[in-house]
Amino acid sequence: MGSQDVLRETTRLASSSALLQILFRVITFGLNAFTLRYVSKEIIGLVNVRLMLLYSTVVFLAREAFRRACLSGSTKRNWMKTFNLLWLTVPLGVCWSLFLGWIWLDILEVPDANAVPHYKFGVVVFGLSAVVELLGEPFWVLAQVHLFVRLKVIAESLSVISKCFLTVILVVLYPHWGLYIFSLAQLLYTSILVLSYIVYFMKFLGSPEAIKKSFPVTHMTSVLPSFEQDEAFVNWKEAKLTWSFFKQSFLKQVLTEGERYVMTFLNVLNFGDQGVYDIVNNLGSLTARFIFLPIEESFYVYFAKVLERGKDIKVQKQDDISMAAAVLESLLKLVLLIGLTIAVFGYAYSQLALDLYGGSMLSSGSGPNLLRCYSLYVLLLAVNGVTECFTFASMSKEEVDRYNFVMLALSFIFLCMSYFLTYWQGSIGFILANCFNMGIRIAHSIHYIYRYFGESPYRPLKGLLISPLLIVVYIISGVVTGVSEVFLCCDKGWIARLIHIAVGALCFTVTVATIFFTETKLIHFVRTHFLSKYTKEGLK
Repeated sequence: MGSQDVLRETTRLASSSALLQILFRVITFGLNAFTLRYVSKEIIGLVNVRLMLLYSTVVFLAREAFRRACLSGSTKRNWMKTFNLLWLTVPLGVCWSLFLGWIWLDILEVPDANAVPHYKFGVVVFGLSAVVELLGEPFWVLAQVHLFVRLKVIAESLSVISKCFLTVILVVLYPHWGLYIFSLAQLLYTSILVLSYIVYFMKFLGSPEAIKKSFPVTHMTSVLPSFEQDEAFVNWKEAKLTWSFFKQSFLKQVLTEGERYVMTFLNVLNFGDQGVYDIVNNLGSLTARFIFLPIEESFYVYFAKVLERGKDIKVQKQDDISMAAAVLESLLKLVLLIGLTIAVFGYAYSQLALDLYGGSMLSSGSGPNLLRCYSLYVLLLAVNGVTECFTFASMSKEEVDRYNFVMLALSFIFLCMSYFLTYWQGSIGFILANCFNMGIRIAHSIHYIYRYFGESPYRPLKGLLISPLLIVVYIISGVVTGVSEVFLCCDKGWIARLIHIAVGALCFTVTVATIFFTETKLIHFVRTHFLSKYTKEGLK
């Protein structure tokens, strides 16, 4: 598959993943607003912070390094050795689940059983659900490498919708069940997700379609662990790269979920405050999750396929390098403009959004300021996602190992800053610490990209520059919507709120129109590689 074909399939994967994430977040957005009316904020805080932290930590530490290592390279490989390596995620996940489950049950503070019933059951089931999800890892990597878009869409859609459906039923009928509700829903989610991949490949492998495409795997038994005499059990190159990424993934997990670790282990916020923070955090990160994360995941696959890891740019195919540089420049411009738009308009509409979503419980106190800070953090998050996406896809093993030391220092600094800033500024301190962390990581990645393309004619970092006219429009929009918030929101009545929304809509329209006229290269990239996939091809 040539670089153009890979780019076409990757953008289709990113587009469909983004739309899929939009659907998921809209559903969960409504689900959270619904459950707020039936369960306490203490239960929401415990589920969304402590139990989801247990689940995400087990899954991330057990599989992230394996995914990054096994997604690199072409589809033509010894898949038996790759599968053998991927199956190691299951026993690793069991070990992490048992170890962390012990910490969650015996080391951490146990919540009051009257306020949050069935805590032990929740810890056990969330740990079990993490292990269940790891059972589908070989199938997920196989599908991702071959860019099976529709499989990803169907599997994740079924699992999320089923989880939400069960949650709603149990919350309405048995609200006193407490953590039983969310634990059973999480287990259902991971079970359906894994079964969807297994059922698909049971039908696909060995089918006429698979034979026609010369699919490298022919039987389900080929996916299971196997051992051949006189051959290594795994591909040692992939195994060594996995170890490098594993050391990095531990640090990255601390940086990604740092505030939850601080809340969980240092008790800087009670469960109720954790619930409010998590709701605001989820609301603020909607765009990051349903747009930026699919772009990062999909284009990591693209860069990993097109670029030869660890090789000098001069000895690689120049057509591939040119295409990668153009794609990186356009991606940087795209996420920068999305992030700037969120930062500018998020400042003036944070309080209104929280008031509409959760009422005075969220819109009063530190909620609006927390969401305003998060709007700035989303901008940094957007740029960091794309720059690190390229950096990790092109780094050599030695460079990955060296970067682990940088991540170690960042992890320590971030945790210290989170702890002290939280005591100083409350929950806002978490966002400030995250902003500092993202700024340092962006600086490192930009320096790497600058050196990578230093001896070539390509300058993809120009994607971080925007036209002066657009900057002026952003400034005017921020001032106008800020003034509108002071005089029209949020205790001035519904008519004033509607006028405030109309002012924002007008400023947003002018901003988008300016982008269309000033960023023609970006518009062409989006039309060519994202929008055309739905108008011409649709989901295959």
